[in-house]
Amino acid sequence: ARCIRCKNPACEHACPLNNRIRDWLVLTAEGRFLEAAECSRQTNNMPEICGRICPQDRLCEGACVLGIKYEPVAIGAIERFINEYAFRQLGGIPRPEMAPTTGERVAIVGAGPAGLACAEELVKRGYRVTVFEAWPFPGGLLIYGIPGFKLEKWVVERRIAYLRALGVEFVCGTRIGERVTLDDLFAQGYSAIFLGTGATIPKRPKLEGIELKGIHDALPFLIRNNVEPRFLPPGDWTRDDLTGKTVVVLGGGDTAMDSLRTARRLGAARVICAYRRDEENMPGSRREVKAAKEEGVEFLWLTNPVRFIGDENGWVRKVECIRMELGEPDEEGRRRPIPIPGSNFELEADVVIIAFGFDPSPIPLEDPRLKRTPWGTYEVDENKMTSWPGVFAGGDVVRGADLLATALRDGRDAAAGIDRYLRARLC
Repeated sequence: ARCIRCKNPACEHACPLNNRIRDWLVLTAEGRFLEAAECSRQTNNMPEICGRICPQDRLCEGACVLGIKYEPVAIGAIERFINEYAFRQLGGIPRPEMAPTTGERVAIVGAGPAGLACAEELVKRGYRVTVFEAWPFPGGLLIYGIPGFKLEKWVVERRIAYLRALGVEFVCGTRIGERVTLDDLFAQGYSAIFLGTGATIPKRPKLEGIELKGIHDALPFLIRNNVEPRFLPPGDWTRDDLTGKTVVVLGGGDTAMDSLRTARRLGAARVICAYRRDEENMPGSRREVKAAKEEGVEFLWLTNPVRFIGDENGWVRKVECIRMELGEPDEEGRRRPIPIPGSNFELEADVVIIAFGFDPSPIPLEDPRLKRTPWGTYEVDENKMTSWPGVFAGGDVVRGADLLATALRDGRDAAAGIDRYLRARLC
């Protein structure tokens, strides 16, 4: 009811999916919850998940004009509510209108958000869709990255069950590019392929002592300490016992926040976040920072690691850091951090978690037909098609590590591009 129904809704322009936020807020205010949920589903393949984990403070809610003087409309909470209400009232997601079967088969490589969105849009258009996933269960980082205290895994399972009911086939435990190549998929009768393999390769600083024991990359740390055993492949996934330990997390994004909060849940006595910029210029969600602070996490702003110091047994014991100050804005508009000479100091640390972001995870296939940018991402055109005709890509493997909403948008756009490509081929 607080929405003032702007003629030019800034919230929608700030949403990567261009969700019809104003429309479903009006329907919600009128008590027409099922219609509101249906409206949200028209532009979003995972509204119940976006409502839980999107950084609304940086997107729709951050753009809400009410936020200039007051609190913005709680768009994320409302999005979650109307969709959960619809699930309960309808016993699931209503089956959408399905186009007649075309007979064409499309392969999706990677069962993360981009791949799942692409699969749903294609199957609704009448294509036979098979999703290939390296991990034992579909979902990508929704299962294997984001902790359950932020996103309950039954929510993801429910979404996967819906896709199966629509006719999407999942082949898990298969890494395309190793024993099965893209040429093999075309030979098996697939008319187009979508690559949505994400960005999961950790960025590691080239610092002295990086090889010390007790220094972990964030994603493996999150997987072994948060993912339920039923989702994991065979192997040693023993959880870390951080009882009484001091944990230092390096980085300021949402993965860093997830690592900090996970460390607290593993019994760490002291958890410290060291980030090279100030709080205003950090990339992580303000909501996540607030939650971490409430759970006892300490933040050291304008702090950057210089080297890691270990003991005689090869375990990390300290992180040498340097104080930073902010200079001129960079290309993204955030002020550049500049080291302050002579400001070095040491942090005690039993465990260090590095959360400096991720590089793209292209399929393990070096092929000149697939052009990449200098950053390792795939080059795509306006239809999301790569330099290899019939091979499309989207999400983090094209953008670099980004948001759930941008991955969903890419998956939707790629599905439309694949549809145009295949229909043009039939003409």
